[in-house]
Amino acid sequence: MSLSRLRSLPVAALAVAALLATAAPAAQAAPAAAPAAAAAAPDIPLANVKAHLTQLQSIATANGGNRAHGRAGYKASIDYVKAKLDAAGYTTALQQFTSGGATGYNLIADWPGGDPNQVLMAGSHLDSVTSGPGINDNGSGSAAVLETALAVSRAQLAPDKHLRFAWWGAEELGLVGSKYYVNNLATTERSKLAGYLNFDMIGSPNPGYFVYDDDPVIEQTFKDYYAGLSIPTEIETEGDGRSDHAPFKNVGVPVGGLFSGADYTKTSAQAQKWGGTAGQAFDRCYHSSCDTATNINDTALDRNSDAVAHAVWTLSAGTVTPPTGTVFSNAANVAVPDNGVAVTSSVAVTGRTGNAPSALKVGVDIKHTYRGDLVVDLLAPDGTAYRLKNSSSSDSADNVIATYTVNASSETANGTWKLQVRDVAAQDTGYVDSWQLTF
Repeated sequence: MSLSRLRSLPVAALAVAALLATAAPAAQAAPAAAPAAAAAAPDIPLANVKAHLTQLQSIATANGGNRAHGRAGYKASIDYVKAKLDAAGYTTALQQFTSGGATGYNLIADWPGGDPNQVLMAGSHLDSVTSGPGINDNGSGSAAVLETALAVSRAQLAPDKHLRFAWWGAEELGLVGSKYYVNNLATTERSKLAGYLNFDMIGSPNPGYFVYDDDPVIEQTFKDYYAGLSIPTEIETEGDGRSDHAPFKNVGVPVGGLFSGADYTKTSAQAQKWGGTAGQAFDRCYHSSCDTATNINDTALDRNSDAVAHAVWTLSAGTVTPPTGTVFSNAANVAVPDNGVAVTSSVAVTGRTGNAPSALKVGVDIKHTYRGDLVVDLLAPDGTAYRLKNSSSSDSADNVIATYTVNASSETANGTWKLQVRDVAAQDTGYVDSWQLTF
């Protein structure tokens, strides 16, 4: 997972037409949705996922201890994954870009068949930092996505949607590879993306079970899976905007994913429900030389790998149905002053009885050139503030386009609700584009 506050990095202007699965006429894709009766995904063997991690560790060991962008270890990692996919019947393509004077690579793999105008992608970054082999960050996500892709081949899956898998380069330098892919994808091809699933750090040694809260249908797909295992989940906030889903989200593609925690500290409440050690980081070896093959929690890796497959099987089948509910919205633009006072945008809720729901959906669309500068709160009619987003000096992505879930069951539903936004750092500017409440 990337930590750097990077505005942009130069990349080569290379054509990407060879990566496009089809030249069929485009159809605007709505958020991916789970059908009522999708085929069950197979169990993903933990031993297979760990075998990939062993190979990535060996590659790092043989190449200066890391698999970083521009280093021999990264290219060897890409070659390893590509060989597995080629043998399994995928159409693969290497996409080259340049960053920091070094050549980088994205690997794109398409599974034959499925609706070319409804493309479901799953991806992870394959590069490590220079200080270590990056087995949890992000060998774990890369290995789980690879083994899920191989399971698709073993099952000879014939999904309704077209399946595409991706392994990104130079994520640790500011999401360079995934930004390059998205920025060079024709508008007609972007419109075919029904969803992008991101998996970055899913085997943390002191794990949590975090689910992205971006697209509500993708979010619910993961939550339903863990509910079936009686495992509570929490909304992912530590890495929000810091991984490869961000470029997709910024152009309107529905996104979702999983995360098991990085250098944030596990609380006592989290240790109570998930086990592990309170007061200790989810991954004490984050971005360090000790992020080796021993820096993995097998239970978390096993569960999360199975969840990857569940989402791919479920979301690639069936039709698109957006979530229902009564929506109250405000589309009037409100300027957010740079490093200034908080501003608000109001929504009047009427015609409701009783209190707001325990899972009130707050959809936010804020255009801003550095989203890490922003603190965002929902204000209930009585003035109670619910924090939606904290500021973060390392969150370099543009815009806040997300759906948050708030337990507002103690609040009277009817009344004036407000979105409050404050820019707490200098240089970057933006405005509230729109926001909505879904009851």
